[in-house]
Amino acid sequence: MEIWLAVAQFATLALILAIVYRPLGDYLALTFTSGRHLRVERGLYRVVGVAPDSEQTWGAYLRGVLAFSFVGVVILYAIQRLQAVLPMSLGIPAIPEGLSFNNAISFVTNTNWQSYSPDVTMGYAVQMAGLAVQNFVSAAVGIAVAVALIRGLARRSTGTLGNFWVDLTRATVRILLPLSFLAAIALVIGGVVQNFAGFTDVTTLTGGTQSIPGGPVASQEAIKELGTNGGGFFNANSAHPFENPSGWTNLFQMVLMLAIPFSLPRTFGAMVGDKRQGYAVLAAMATIFVVSLAAVTTFELIGSGTAPEAAGGSFEGREQRFGISFSALFAGATTLTSTGAVDSMHDSYTALGGMIPMINMMLGEIAPGGVGSGLYGMLVLAVITVFIAGLLVGRTPEYLGKKIGPREIKLASLYILTTPTLVLVGTALSFAIPAIRADLESTSIWNPGLHGFSEVLYAFTSASNNNGSAFAGLTANTPWLNAALGVCMLLGRFLPMVFVLALAGSFAAQGRIPATAGTLPTHRPQFVGLLVGVTVIVVALTYFPVLALGPLAEGLA
Repeated sequence: MEIWLAVAQFATLALILAIVYRPLGDYLALTFTSGRHLRVERGLYRVVGVAPDSEQTWGAYLRGVLAFSFVGVVILYAIQRLQAVLPMSLGIPAIPEGLSFNNAISFVTNTNWQSYSPDVTMGYAVQMAGLAVQNFVSAAVGIAVAVALIRGLARRSTGTLGNFWVDLTRATVRILLPLSFLAAIALVIGGVVQNFAGFTDVTTLTGGTQSIPGGPVASQEAIKELGTNGGGFFNANSAHPFENPSGWTNLFQMVLMLAIPFSLPRTFGAMVGDKRQGYAVLAAMATIFVVSLAAVTTFELIGSGTAPEAAGGSFEGREQRFGISFSALFAGATTLTSTGAVDSMHDSYTALGGMIPMINMMLGEIAPGGVGSGLYGMLVLAVITVFIAGLLVGRTPEYLGKKIGPREIKLASLYILTTPTLVLVGTALSFAIPAIRADLESTSIWNPGLHGFSEVLYAFTSASNNNGSAFAGLTANTPWLNAALGVCMLLGRFLPMVFVLALAGSFAAQGRIPATAGTLPTHRPQFVGLLVGVTVIVVALTYFPVLALGPLAEGLA
C-alpha cells in the first residue's frame, strides 16, 4: 500500500511540474531577453548608479557578483551583532561573533546552514531585514550567473555577458518577489503562521506552561522554498506545524523548490535558439531525480534494522502527518536542489537511506539543483561530456557551435574539483588534527562510531555544496565548525562562479562553428545517457572511498 502511495505522490508532483515547465521557462527567458526596463527598475538603477543598457565582460560581471555578496556579508553580520538595539528584537541579545560570521556567510551563499534555534536566537528584525532579504538576493545571484553562461553559449564574438546589476534586479523584481507573494498567500490559506505576536504562554494538557513563538513565517517560508534557500523560521524547519501544517502544504513546498530549477532548461533552450537542447538537459536532470527518489524511498520503506523492522517501517524522526514515503520524497527534493529544508530528520534515516541525500549533494545538486546553480552545474558537465565524446571519436569537441579547447576544459575541470576538495579536506582535518578531533568527539558528535563520521561528512558536504540541511545529531555551533563550515560555504559558492563566468566569457568571445557530419548531436537520447553516465562516474565515484568509511560501512554492518 505504501509503495503505491509513494508512486501517487511522485506522479502528482511530476504532473504539476510538467504543467508549469513551459509557461515559467518561457517567462524566465522573456525576463532576461527583454529590452524594456520597468519604472521601479529604472529607479533602482539611478540609485545604484548603473547604466542598464551597458554590457559587461566576464571579469566585470564577476566583480559585480563578488562586490554585492561581500557587502551582503558585512551588512548581515552587523545586523546580527546589533540585534539587541533593533526594533522587534523580542528581548533577544546580540548573536555571538562566531555564529554571526557563520550565519552571514550561510545566507549570502544561499546555503542557509543553521547551527542554532532560529525562533529563540533571532528577533523579527534580523529575520526580515537580514535573512529574508538574503533569501531573495542570493537566489537572484544564482539565476544571474546561469543566465550569463547561457548568453556566453548563445552569443557570437561579443565577449560580453549582459549586465549583472540588471540581471540581479530583474530576477528579484520580476520573478522572486511576485511569485513568493502569491506563494505566501497560499501558505497562509493552508494554515502557516503569519503574525507579529511574539511569544505566547499557554497552559498544556498536563497543567504546565509552554512559550509558543509566532512570527512572519509564511512570507519567509515562501521565499525559503522558491529561492532554494531552506533556512527555517523554527528549529524544526518544515517539520514544524507552523511552517508546514498538512500534506498539501508539504506538496506545495516541494513544487516551490523545484519549479524554477526544473523550468530553467526551457529558458536555456529558448535563449540559445534550440529548445531541444533544453529538453536534453531536462531529461538528464529528470533521470537522476527519478533514480534518486526511487532509491531513498525504497531504502526507507524496507527499513533495514532491528527497530524499523519491528515497527513495520522507519518511523523515527518523521511527522506522522507525512509518513515515510512523503518524507523521503521531500528529502530527495531538498537535497537534489540546494534547498536544505527538511520535513523529517535525515539523521534518523536508515544508513543507506541517509546516504542517498548525501550523494544527491555530492553530485553537485544538478537534478535539478538550486535556482541557477543547478543549470550551470549541468551545463559544465555537458561540456565535460562533449569533450570525452570528442576524445572517443578523435575530433575537436564542440558544444552548441562553441569549440572546447584547453582553456574551456581546464575551467570545467576546476569547477568539478572544487566541492570534492572542500568536502574531503574539511572532513579529513576534522579527524586528523588531535585537538579538533577531541573537541568533535566530546562536544559535537552525539552518535560515536560510523554514524558520527557520517554526521561530520554530511555537514561538510552540505556546506560545500551550499545545501544547508544536516544530520540532526551533530552540534555544529563550535569554534571549529562555525569557521570551517563558513569557509567551505564561501569557497563552495564563489569559486565555482568564478570558473563558470570565465567559461561563459571564453564562449562569448568565440564565433559559431557550423555543424558538420562529425558533430555530436547534443539533443538526442544518446547524449542524455552519456551526460548521466559522466555525472555518475566523474563526480559520484570521487566520493566512494569516504562513503565506504561512513554510511556504506554502517549500512552493510
